[in-house]
This record gives sequence, C-alpha cells and structure tokens, in this order.
Amino acid sequence: MHLAAPAIVLAIRPHGESGAIVRALTAEAGLMAGYVRGGRSRQLRPVLQPGNVILGDWRARTEEQLPALTVELMHSRAPMFREPLPAAAFEWATALTAAALPEGQPYPLLHSALEGLLDAIEAAPAARGWAAALVRYELLMLAELGFGLDLERCAATGVNDDLAFVSPKSGIAVSRSGAIGYESRLLALPRFVIAGGPAEWEDVFAGLKLTAHFLERDLLHGKAAEVLAARARLIERLNRAVA
Repeated sequence: MHLAAPAIVLAIRPHGESGAIVRALTAEAGLMAGYVRGGRSRQLRPVLQPGNVILGDWRARTEEQLPALTVELMHSRAPMFREPLPAAAFEWATALTAAALPEGQPYPLLHSALEGLLDAIEAAPAARGWAAALVRYELLMLAELGFGLDLERCAATGVNDDLAFVSPKSGIAVSRSGAIGYESRLLALPRFVIAGGPAEWEDVFAGLKLTAHFLERDLLHGKAAEVLAARARLIERLNRAVA
C-alpha cells in the first residue's frame, strides 16, 4: 500500500519511546492512520499539530499493516494554539472528525468543510466569524454518517413554513403551529441552520445544543465519547467570550 497526499492532521497518539500514531484526513482516501518515527521529537512536534496541513506519504507491505508515515509541513496553524478559543475550536473539530469517521473511506464534503472551518477560525479568532460554521460542520458530520436531520418539512403538519423546532426522537423539524403545547419537549431550530447567513449568539448556542443531542446519541459512544470533553471546553470558552 502506498499513498502520497495532502492531509489535515487530526490526532496524535504516543507510540513507543519517541514515535507517534497520527490520524489525518485526506480528500480522496478519507481518514488515514500511520506510524511516524520520531513523531514526538522536537523537530516534528510543531508539524504534528491538529489542524496543520501536511504532505503525507503512507507505505505498508499489506493492507492490514499499520503504514509507516513520513510527513512534510504544507501549512501550519500552530500559532493559533497560543489563543485559548481558536485552540479549543481546532481541538474539538479535529477530535470529532478523528473519533467519528471510519478509516479508509472518502468523505470529500467533510474534508472540504473541515478545511473551510479551520481556515475561518484562523482568519477570525474572535469566533463570531466561525461559530455558525462549526454548527453546520457538526450537522454535516451527522448527515454524512447517516444520521442527518430532516429539516425539509414539519413532522406534525407536513408543511415547510415557519420551522422552529426539531424532535429529539426523530430528528425531524416541527413548525411553530405544530409544536403548540409541546415546545418544552423539543429542541430549538435556529433560523441560520436552514436559511444560512450569520447568526446571533443566542442562535449559535441553540444550534450547538441541537447538534450536541444527536452527536451524543448517534455518533459518540464508548471510547469515542471521550472527545466530548474537548467540546465542553470549547463551549465554556465561547460562553466566557460572549459574556
């Protein structure tokens, strides 16, 4: 097996005395893992940062063997880790991707969306420019893995006007009229999720609450649920920033 491709670094795990197992997302081959000799060395630590773009070269004798990976830095986002909020956003977006995606299956839309999200965070560390994009990325993750929400029409009335809630059980949208009397049992559906465009902070947090429910229920189970701690840190820092 041999693959040479640009990739977004997602996760780094120590292995042996100085090596590391690195998981990175490529556009055409999807999530790829590989062993980097000296991956924890002073030379490679700045290269192997979540969010960085590398040129990776994966080589293995068989498909079952963990490939050896050599890396060359293409674009560094390491300076952003000096800022608590962008650092938390990078950590969560990359950790979610590494935990949720199966290896070796291409998800070009997710690759493109993650690249766009990381670029937005890098360009606007203050969060107003990328918080809504993060919600959209989480929704895309759910959709690409088969757990997408149905936001086309109301579950109760069948119409597509004034959709304002989502059923936490079915993941189907509910209109204001269809939700009368049941509002407290439903999740708010912020308008920007359907209409696009910018979002007020109240809507951003409503969107994050919406995606949290389905990420925890449908995607992040067992060991994968450990990455939710990174999301909690991000939400805490967002709350502090808005306050």
